[in-house]
Amino acid sequence: MPHDAPKAAFAYPPAQPVKSGRDLAHEAERARMIIETLPYIREFAGQTIVIKYGGNAMIDENLKQSFAKSVVLLKYVGVNPIIVHGGGPQIGLMLKALNIESHFRQGLRVTDGATMDVVEMVLVGKVNKEIVNLINLAGGRAVGLSGKDGMLIRAEKKELAIESADAPPEIIDLGMVGEVVSIETGVLKSLMGVGIIPVIAPVGVDDLGNTYNINADSVAGAVAAAMRAKRLHLLTDVPGVLDSEKNLIPSMTSTVAFEAIERGVVSGGMIPKLRCCLEAVLGGVEKVHIIDGRVENCVLLEMFTPCGIGTEITR
Repeated sequence: MPHDAPKAAFAYPPAQPVKSGRDLAHEAERARMIIETLPYIREFAGQTIVIKYGGNAMIDENLKQSFAKSVVLLKYVGVNPIIVHGGGPQIGLMLKALNIESHFRQGLRVTDGATMDVVEMVLVGKVNKEIVNLINLAGGRAVGLSGKDGMLIRAEKKELAIESADAPPEIIDLGMVGEVVSIETGVLKSLMGVGIIPVIAPVGVDDLGNTYNINADSVAGAVAAAMRAKRLHLLTDVPGVLDSEKNLIPSMTSTVAFEAIERGVVSGGMIPKLRCCLEAVLGGVEKVHIIDGRVENCVLLEMFTPCGIGTEITR
Protein backbone atom coordinates (compact mmCIF):
# COMPACT_ATOMS: atom_id res chain seq x y z
CA MET A 1 0.00 0.00 0.00
CA PRO A 2 1.42 3.44 -0.85
CA HIS A 3 2.68 5.42 2.15
CA ASP A 4 0.35 8.29 1.35
CA ALA A 5 -2.80 6.10 1.18
CA PRO A 6 -5.42 7.16 3.74
CA LYS A 7 -5.64 4.89 6.73
CA ALA A 8 -8.99 3.42 7.71
CA ALA A 9 -10.24 4.85 10.95
CA PHE A 10 -10.22 2.35 13.79
CA ALA A 11 -13.77 1.78 15.01
CA TYR A 12 -14.01 1.31 18.75
CA PRO A 13 -16.97 -0.72 19.95
CA PRO A 14 -19.72 1.52 21.28
CA ALA A 15 -19.48 2.13 24.98
CA GLN A 16 -21.93 0.12 27.03
CA PRO A 17 -23.89 2.01 29.64
CA VAL A 18 -22.74 1.26 33.16
CA LYS A 19 -25.47 -0.51 35.06
CA SER A 20 -26.47 1.01 38.35
CA GLY A 21 -26.81 -1.05 41.49
CA ARG A 22 -30.55 -0.95 41.01
CA ASP A 23 -30.24 -2.29 37.45
CA LEU A 24 -27.97 -5.10 38.57
CA ALA A 25 -30.37 -6.02 41.35
CA HIS A 26 -33.19 -6.20 38.80
CA GLU A 27 -31.13 -8.42 36.49
CA ALA A 28 -30.12 -10.62 39.42
CA GLU A 29 -33.80 -11.04 40.32
CA ARG A 30 -34.58 -12.07 36.75
CA ALA A 31 -31.73 -14.60 36.85
CA ARG A 32 -33.03 -15.97 40.16
CA MET A 33 -36.49 -16.44 38.64
CA ILE A 34 -34.98 -18.35 35.72
CA ILE A 35 -33.03 -20.59 38.11
CA GLU A 36 -36.23 -21.32 40.05
CA THR A 37 -37.76 -22.90 36.94
CA LEU A 38 -35.00 -25.55 36.88
CA PRO A 39 -36.90 -28.19 38.94
CA TYR A 40 -39.93 -27.83 36.68
CA ILE A 41 -37.87 -28.00 33.50
CA ARG A 42 -36.21 -31.15 34.85
CA GLU A 43 -39.64 -32.64 35.66
CA PHE A 44 -41.11 -32.02 32.21
CA ALA A 45 -38.04 -32.59 30.02
CA GLY A 46 -38.74 -35.40 27.56
CA GLN A 47 -42.44 -35.47 28.48
CA THR A 48 -45.41 -34.98 26.16
CA ILE A 49 -47.76 -32.08 26.86
CA VAL A 50 -51.04 -31.68 24.96
CA ILE A 51 -52.46 -28.15 24.73
CA LYS A 52 -55.99 -27.44 23.56
CA TYR A 53 -55.75 -23.98 22.04
CA GLY A 54 -58.96 -21.99 21.78
CA GLY A 55 -61.00 -19.03 22.95
CA ASN A 56 -59.67 -15.48 23.10
CA ALA A 57 -56.08 -16.75 22.97
CA MET A 58 -56.74 -17.53 19.29
CA ILE A 59 -58.16 -14.08 18.53
CA ASP A 60 -56.12 -11.46 20.41
CA GLU A 61 -52.95 -10.70 18.42
CA ASN A 62 -50.68 -10.30 21.47
CA LEU A 63 -51.95 -13.53 22.99
CA LYS A 64 -51.44 -15.36 19.68
CA GLN A 65 -47.81 -14.23 19.54
CA SER A 66 -47.11 -15.10 23.18
CA PHE A 67 -48.74 -18.52 22.78
CA ALA A 68 -46.53 -19.35 19.80
CA LYS A 69 -43.41 -18.25 21.69
CA SER A 70 -44.45 -20.28 24.75
CA VAL A 71 -44.82 -23.40 22.60
CA VAL A 72 -41.39 -22.87 21.05
CA LEU A 73 -39.81 -22.29 24.46
CA LEU A 74 -41.30 -25.58 25.69
CA LYS A 75 -39.70 -27.36 22.76
CA TYR A 76 -36.31 -25.76 23.38
CA VAL A 77 -36.23 -26.87 27.04
CA GLY A 78 -36.97 -30.48 26.08
CA VAL A 79 -40.78 -30.67 26.37
CA ASN A 80 -42.74 -32.28 23.52
CA PRO A 81 -45.86 -30.15 22.90
CA ILE A 82 -48.83 -31.25 20.79
CA ILE A 83 -51.39 -28.58 19.89
CA VAL A 84 -55.08 -29.30 19.26
CA HIS A 85 -57.06 -26.24 18.23
CA GLY A 86 -60.65 -25.16 17.94
CA GLY A 87 -62.13 -22.53 15.66
CA GLY A 88 -65.83 -22.12 16.39
CA PRO A 89 -65.94 -18.31 16.02
CA GLN A 90 -64.03 -18.44 12.73
CA ILE A 91 -66.42 -21.12 11.41
CA GLY A 92 -69.39 -19.02 12.47
CA LEU A 93 -68.09 -15.96 10.62
CA MET A 94 -67.51 -17.93 7.43
CA LEU A 95 -70.95 -19.56 7.57
CA LYS A 96 -72.52 -16.14 8.05
CA ALA A 97 -70.58 -14.74 5.09
CA LEU A 98 -71.86 -17.63 2.94
CA ASN A 99 -75.44 -17.19 4.24
CA ILE A 100 -75.47 -20.66 5.80
CA GLU A 101 -77.48 -20.78 9.03
CA SER A 102 -75.96 -22.28 12.17
CA HIS A 103 -78.00 -24.47 14.50
CA PHE A 104 -76.86 -25.81 17.86
CA ARG A 105 -78.19 -28.62 20.06
CA GLN A 106 -76.73 -29.15 23.51
CA GLY A 107 -73.86 -26.83 22.57
CA LEU A 108 -72.95 -28.86 19.46
CA ARG A 109 -73.15 -27.42 15.95
CA VAL A 110 -75.55 -29.36 13.74
CA THR A 111 -73.37 -30.14 10.71
CA ASP A 112 -74.91 -30.91 7.33
CA GLY A 113 -72.84 -31.45 4.17
CA ALA A 114 -72.48 -27.76 3.29
CA THR A 115 -71.57 -26.87 6.86
CA MET A 116 -69.01 -29.70 7.01
CA ASP A 117 -67.32 -28.34 3.89
CA VAL A 118 -66.98 -24.94 5.59
CA VAL A 119 -65.80 -26.49 8.86
CA GLU A 120 -63.06 -28.41 7.10
CA MET A 121 -62.06 -25.44 4.96
CA VAL A 122 -61.79 -23.09 7.94
CA LEU A 123 -60.22 -25.46 10.47
CA VAL A 124 -57.79 -27.30 8.19
CA GLY A 125 -57.13 -24.76 5.46
CA LYS A 126 -57.09 -21.51 7.42
CA VAL A 127 -56.90 -21.71 11.22
CA ASN A 128 -54.51 -24.66 11.31
CA LYS A 129 -52.05 -23.06 8.91
CA GLU A 130 -52.14 -19.74 10.74
CA ILE A 131 -51.11 -21.47 13.98
CA VAL A 132 -48.39 -23.44 12.20
CA ASN A 133 -47.08 -20.22 10.66
CA LEU A 134 -47.01 -18.41 14.02
CA ILE A 135 -45.02 -21.22 15.66
CA ASN A 136 -42.58 -21.42 12.76
CA LEU A 137 -42.03 -17.66 12.76
CA ALA A 138 -41.35 -17.84 16.51
CA GLY A 139 -38.47 -20.26 15.83
CA GLY A 140 -40.18 -23.65 16.03
CA ARG A 141 -40.86 -26.37 13.47
CA ALA A 142 -44.57 -27.12 13.27
CA VAL A 143 -46.63 -29.21 10.88
CA GLY A 144 -50.41 -29.01 10.55
CA LEU A 145 -52.57 -32.14 10.51
CA SER A 146 -56.20 -33.12 10.36
CA GLY A 147 -57.67 -36.48 11.30
CA LYS A 148 -57.43 -37.53 7.66
CA ASP A 149 -53.63 -37.36 7.61
CA GLY A 150 -52.38 -40.89 8.19
CA MET A 151 -55.87 -41.71 9.53
CA LEU A 152 -54.77 -39.81 12.63
CA ILE A 153 -58.29 -39.47 14.12
CA ARG A 154 -60.67 -42.37 13.50
CA ALA A 155 -64.19 -41.25 14.26
CA GLU A 156 -67.80 -42.35 14.20
CA LYS A 157 -71.08 -40.47 14.07
CA LYS A 158 -72.03 -39.04 17.45
CA GLU A 159 -75.42 -39.95 18.84
CA LEU A 160 -77.14 -37.44 21.09
CA ALA A 161 -80.07 -38.48 23.27
CA ILE A 162 -81.98 -35.99 25.43
CA GLU A 163 -83.47 -37.67 28.48
CA SER A 164 -87.01 -36.90 29.60
CA ALA A 165 -88.69 -37.88 32.86
CA ASP A 166 -92.03 -38.78 31.31
CA ALA A 167 -91.11 -39.82 27.76
CA PRO A 168 -88.57 -41.93 25.89
CA PRO A 169 -85.23 -40.22 25.15
CA GLU A 170 -85.28 -37.85 22.17
CA ILE A 171 -82.64 -38.87 19.61
CA ILE A 172 -81.08 -35.82 17.97
CA ASP A 173 -79.48 -36.11 14.54
CA LEU A 174 -76.44 -33.81 14.60
CA GLY A 175 -75.46 -34.61 11.04
CA MET A 176 -71.72 -34.97 10.48
CA VAL A 177 -70.73 -34.48 14.12
CA GLY A 178 -68.46 -37.23 15.34
CA GLU A 179 -66.67 -38.61 18.35
CA VAL A 180 -63.21 -40.12 18.58
CA VAL A 181 -62.83 -43.88 18.20
CA SER A 182 -59.03 -44.05 18.19
CA ILE A 183 -55.86 -42.02 17.65
CA GLU A 184 -53.08 -43.25 15.35
CA THR A 185 -50.16 -42.39 17.64
CA GLY A 186 -47.53 -43.54 15.13
CA VAL A 187 -48.15 -40.43 13.02
CA LEU A 188 -47.51 -38.13 15.97
CA LYS A 189 -44.51 -40.08 17.26
CA SER A 190 -42.87 -40.00 13.83
CA LEU A 191 -43.16 -36.22 13.62
CA MET A 192 -42.07 -35.62 17.20
CA GLY A 193 -39.12 -37.95 16.70
CA VAL A 194 -37.59 -35.46 14.26
CA GLY A 195 -38.33 -32.41 16.38
CA ILE A 196 -41.62 -31.33 14.78
CA ILE A 197 -44.51 -29.85 16.77
CA PRO A 198 -47.84 -31.36 15.59
CA VAL A 199 -50.77 -28.96 15.26
CA ILE A 200 -54.06 -30.86 14.95
CA ALA A 201 -57.39 -29.71 13.52
CA PRO A 202 -60.32 -31.61 15.12
CA VAL A 203 -61.65 -33.21 11.95
CA GLY A 204 -61.97 -37.01 11.96
CA VAL A 205 -62.73 -39.72 9.43
CA ASP A 206 -64.40 -43.13 9.62
CA ASP A 207 -63.50 -46.38 7.88
CA LEU A 208 -65.72 -45.45 4.92
CA GLY A 209 -64.01 -42.09 4.43
CA ASN A 210 -66.81 -39.97 5.89
CA THR A 211 -65.61 -36.73 7.46
CA TYR A 212 -66.73 -35.58 10.91
CA ASN A 213 -66.61 -32.36 12.89
CA ILE A 214 -65.42 -33.23 16.42
CA ASN A 215 -65.31 -31.16 19.59
CA ALA A 216 -61.71 -29.95 20.03
CA ASP A 217 -61.70 -30.61 23.79
CA SER A 218 -62.65 -34.23 23.13
CA VAL A 219 -59.90 -34.61 20.53
CA ALA A 220 -57.33 -33.08 22.90
CA GLY A 221 -58.36 -35.48 25.68
CA ALA A 222 -58.20 -38.48 23.36
CA VAL A 223 -54.77 -37.47 22.03
CA ALA A 224 -53.44 -36.90 25.57
CA ALA A 225 -54.66 -40.31 26.73
CA ALA A 226 -53.39 -42.13 23.63
CA MET A 227 -49.96 -40.47 23.88
CA ARG A 228 -49.76 -41.03 27.65
CA ALA A 229 -49.15 -37.30 28.04
CA LYS A 230 -47.92 -36.02 31.37
CA ARG A 231 -50.22 -33.01 31.17
CA LEU A 232 -53.25 -31.79 29.25
CA HIS A 233 -53.92 -28.05 29.25
CA LEU A 234 -57.30 -26.70 28.15
CA LEU A 235 -57.21 -22.96 27.39
CA THR A 236 -60.53 -21.28 28.08
CA ASP A 237 -62.01 -17.79 28.54
CA VAL A 238 -62.63 -18.24 32.28
CA PRO A 239 -60.19 -18.48 35.24
CA GLY A 240 -60.92 -22.21 35.63
CA VAL A 241 -63.68 -24.27 37.24
CA LEU A 242 -65.83 -22.06 39.48
CA ASP A 243 -67.99 -23.15 42.41
CA SER A 244 -71.61 -22.12 42.95
CA GLU A 245 -70.42 -18.77 44.38
CA LYS A 246 -68.16 -18.13 41.36
CA ASN A 247 -64.96 -18.75 43.30
CA LEU A 248 -62.10 -20.58 41.58
CA ILE A 249 -61.64 -24.23 42.53
CA PRO A 250 -57.85 -24.64 42.31
CA SER A 251 -57.78 -28.45 42.51
CA MET A 252 -60.23 -31.33 42.04
CA THR A 253 -59.95 -35.08 42.07
CA SER A 254 -61.77 -37.01 39.38
CA THR A 255 -64.37 -38.02 41.99
CA VAL A 256 -65.01 -34.40 42.99
CA ALA A 257 -65.20 -33.35 39.33
CA PHE A 258 -67.77 -36.06 38.59
CA GLU A 259 -69.84 -35.01 41.60
CA ALA A 260 -69.66 -31.36 40.51
CA ILE A 261 -71.27 -32.34 37.21
CA GLU A 262 -73.91 -34.56 38.83
CA ARG A 263 -74.88 -31.95 41.45
CA GLY A 264 -75.04 -29.10 38.94
CA VAL A 265 -72.16 -27.15 40.50
CA VAL A 266 -70.84 -26.60 36.98
CA SER A 267 -73.00 -25.88 33.97
CA GLY A 268 -72.94 -24.89 30.33
CA GLY A 269 -69.72 -25.31 28.37
CA MET A 270 -67.75 -26.33 31.46
CA ILE A 271 -69.58 -29.69 31.60
CA PRO A 272 -68.07 -31.13 28.37
CA LYS A 273 -64.67 -29.74 29.39
CA LEU A 274 -64.83 -31.54 32.73
CA ARG A 275 -66.00 -34.74 31.03
CA CYS A 276 -63.01 -34.46 28.70
CA CYS A 277 -60.74 -34.01 31.73
CA LEU A 278 -62.19 -37.08 33.42
CA GLU A 279 -61.70 -39.22 30.32
CA ALA A 280 -58.09 -38.01 30.05
CA VAL A 281 -57.06 -38.70 33.66
CA LEU A 282 -58.85 -42.05 33.67
CA GLY A 283 -57.05 -42.79 30.40
CA GLY A 284 -53.63 -42.30 32.00
CA VAL A 285 -52.89 -38.56 31.88
CA GLU A 286 -51.27 -37.54 35.16
CA LYS A 287 -52.99 -34.16 35.50
CA VAL A 288 -55.31 -31.96 33.48
CA HIS A 289 -55.39 -28.19 33.84
CA ILE A 290 -58.21 -25.85 32.82
CA ILE A 291 -56.53 -22.48 32.54
CA ASP A 292 -57.39 -18.95 31.49
CA GLY A 293 -56.11 -18.42 27.96
CA ARG A 294 -56.65 -14.66 28.34
CA VAL A 295 -53.62 -14.55 30.66
CA GLU A 296 -50.41 -13.97 28.73
CA ASN A 297 -47.99 -16.94 28.90
CA CYS A 298 -50.60 -18.93 30.84
CA VAL A 299 -49.09 -22.30 29.91
CA LEU A 300 -45.66 -21.30 31.23
CA LEU A 301 -47.20 -19.90 34.42
CA GLU A 302 -48.97 -23.19 35.02
CA MET A 303 -45.99 -25.40 34.29
CA PHE A 304 -43.01 -23.45 35.61
CA THR A 305 -44.24 -21.62 38.72
CA PRO A 306 -44.98 -23.07 42.18
CA CYS A 307 -48.55 -21.80 42.48
CA GLY A 308 -49.76 -22.30 38.90
CA ILE A 309 -53.07 -20.94 37.66
CA GLY A 310 -56.52 -22.32 36.86
CA THR A 311 -57.97 -25.63 38.04
CA GLU A 312 -56.09 -28.91 38.12
CA ILE A 313 -57.88 -32.26 37.90
CA THR A 314 -56.12 -35.38 39.12
CA ARG A 315 -57.08 -39.01 39.40
